Amino acid sequence: MVKIVNSSGKRKTAIARATLKPGNGRIRINSVPLEIYGSEVIRMKIAEPLLLVPDALDDVDVAIEVSGGGRMGQAEAIRTALARGILEWHNDPQIKDAFLSYDRTLLVNDSRQKETKKPQGPGARAKFQKSYR
Repeated sequence: MVKIVNSSGKRKTAIARATLKPGNGRIRINSVPLEIYGSEVIRMKIAEPLLLVPDALDDVDVAIEVSGGGRMGQAEAIRTALARGILEWHNDPQIKDAFLSYDRTLLVNDSRQKETKKPQGPGARAKFQKSYR
């Protein structure tokens, strides 16, 4: 039986779903290899779990589907899904400690959301100006 691990990550309105299965270390995001995905900053953000545990995905292929949100929200959702997948694949408490000591959002979704706009102003907190008085 082939071992397959599914994991997910969220950030704002972005949702990433990662599937890990035996292979030879390829990471694809929406069918695009990580090496050419997005900008350099986004690639660095996504690769943080791989830097903390360098040999984690040597014999594992990762397919990640991401949708919703913006570029950076998607990147943070991807890194959460990837880190959770690595942790579930290896089931090693040392990896969990390394991730948590580096950044808690590697394993825990960032629950912060955009505050809703209010009727008395142009945004969530700002109010329309008065030109009299």
